[in-house]
Amino acid sequence: MKTDILLGAHVSIAGSIDQSVDRAQELDCTTFQIFTRSPHRWNYEQLNPEAVSTFRKKLSKSGIKVAVVHMPYLPNLASPDTKVHSESARSLAEELKRADTLGLPYVVTHLGSHMGRGIELGQKKVAEALVQAMNDGSSGSMILLENMAGQKNSVGASFSDIGKIIDLAGGDHRIGVCLDTCHAYAAGIDIATPGGMDSALSDFDSKVGLKRLKVIHLNDSKGGLGSGLDRHENIGRGHIGLSGFRAILSRKEIRHLPMILETPVGDYTDFKKDMQTVLKILSQTQ
Repeated sequence: MKTDILLGAHVSIAGSIDQSVDRAQELDCTTFQIFTRSPHRWNYEQLNPEAVSTFRKKLSKSGIKVAVVHMPYLPNLASPDTKVHSESARSLAEELKRADTLGLPYVVTHLGSHMGRGIELGQKKVAEALVQAMNDGSSGSMILLENMAGQKNSVGASFSDIGKIIDLAGGDHRIGVCLDTCHAYAAGIDIATPGGMDSALSDFDSKVGLKRLKVIHLNDSKGGLGSGLDRHENIGRGHIGLSGFRAILSRKEIRHLPMILETPVGDYTDFKKDMQTVLKILSQTQ
């Protein structure tokens, strides 16, 4: 793979967190994403110092330029429930500490659901959680807000929504954005045509600022435009399609960023197929 292209996938930490680097190298990744703990549990063990040391050594020797942490799924930063909100902010603070310990620059987080209490309250609760986590996390790692797919009661499906949250959090420079292509399309943002991409990037720059765009989740969409369906598909096999990814990957604002696949896999060879598809598109759109 060309070393100036940052392309990879979400890989497992099974066995030991340092083995994620091995798995990324097997896929010929130049970037990758991990969970640092189970994504389906609140409880977690502290990182093993020996495994951390091995992870950092392997990553340094690998030539992989950027690795990214993804938050677990259970936290809901937008929750109106005091206990859930507090635990979610605490979880994010802990993830910032873990990313910093591993030497990783970004923590990607979903924003969650306002549980029927309204988008404005949801925005406010997310902003409060971000401020609390940054104050408690004491980390040099950035929080990246991942756009949502427009599910019922979700917070963060539009660029104006994300921009408002960042403003409410004081415009802190430690907050960026991870753009998920499936989520954007499902939320009704037509990124699958050149004109649609023009409009989307212009809107993003106006509402958020392109300087905050740090990572791309490259996923096709099982649902149609505006479906609100958060279901990823392999590259070119969904509603975005190959022509849609040509429109996306032709943009200089996108192609220089870390691009991470979260597409369906039966085994890792599926990631390799999707990476080959992406590389072919990139070679055709230079």
